[in-house]
Amino acid sequence: MKVFVNKRIPEIGIHMLEDAGLEVFIPEHENLSHEEWLNYCKSHDAILSVGGGFKFDADFFIECPNIKAIALYSVGFDHVDVHEATQKNVAVGNTPDVLSKATSDVAFLLMQSVARRASYNFEKVKSGNWGDFDPLHALGQELYGKTLGIFGLGRIGFEMAKKSKAAFDMDIIYHNRHQNEEAEKNLNAKYVSFEELISQSDVLSIHANFKPEQNELFNSSVFDKMKKNSIFINTARGGFHNQKDLYDALAEHKIWGAGLDVTNPEPIFKEDPILELSNVCVLPHIGSATEEARNGMAKMAAENIIAASKGEKMPNCVNPEVYTN
Repeated sequence: MKVFVNKRIPEIGIHMLEDAGLEVFIPEHENLSHEEWLNYCKSHDAILSVGGGFKFDADFFIECPNIKAIALYSVGFDHVDVHEATQKNVAVGNTPDVLSKATSDVAFLLMQSVARRASYNFEKVKSGNWGDFDPLHALGQELYGKTLGIFGLGRIGFEMAKKSKAAFDMDIIYHNRHQNEEAEKNLNAKYVSFEELISQSDVLSIHANFKPEQNELFNSSVFDKMKKNSIFINTARGGFHNQKDLYDALAEHKIWGAGLDVTNPEPIFKEDPILELSNVCVLPHIGSATEEARNGMAKMAAENIIAASKGEKMPNCVNPEVYTN
């Protein structure tokens, strides 16, 4: 089997593929045009896909009928038409669990950074504008005993809730498709409606898998209903929030602050006015950026490809129906 890897990944994954007897191709330059990417896909049997820049939609599967397996170097698979892949008998794998702690670490970091205006104060230090002691300037807020609202209490959301409960004794509320009995038992988490989530949360953190129908779900109508002291955290997908509406809510003090590891659009434009606000912290989508998480993702993606090459079920398959057809 010929495997196309569109960007470099940790060597552990490449070695696993090669040791399994697979032919691995990685392009010399990684900033591929869509045409270049598609041509490489056409000449390979399987794809280990890094990043969500290109979509695996219905047109893709028509153009590339040779593809037998797609292993995503990510948990999210919103850039894949899973139904179409299943119809074409193409197995699609992802990398859950292995990055849950790392991504929740970033959400936890953003929550604290925003609460204490860390980015704003760091910029003051860098510019030499430390200033005299001012008892009233750019004050932060404490998180002890506050209410953390989780939208999408899965693996990553659970880790975020666990950290917040342990560090700040925060009350946990959440909104999910299904109730999370483990979180309710171990963290005393409370299942609430979406309306209750947005109105009761002091910190609202998104950890759900993104679906097209949720595009810009968090917009002006939602921000208007949130607490004035609330902090909005998004480490899931930028498409969940309307960025202009978020800026307006922050600038008009409808909500207190925002921490983003994902933006809309992504990457964010350097001229985006949200970057000038003192109550905002923005990171360049680094949720899984630890050696441990990225190595684990490479290993898991390789395992998915190797299993598919043997005609076996991927260990982490998002469309297991492929194996029951």
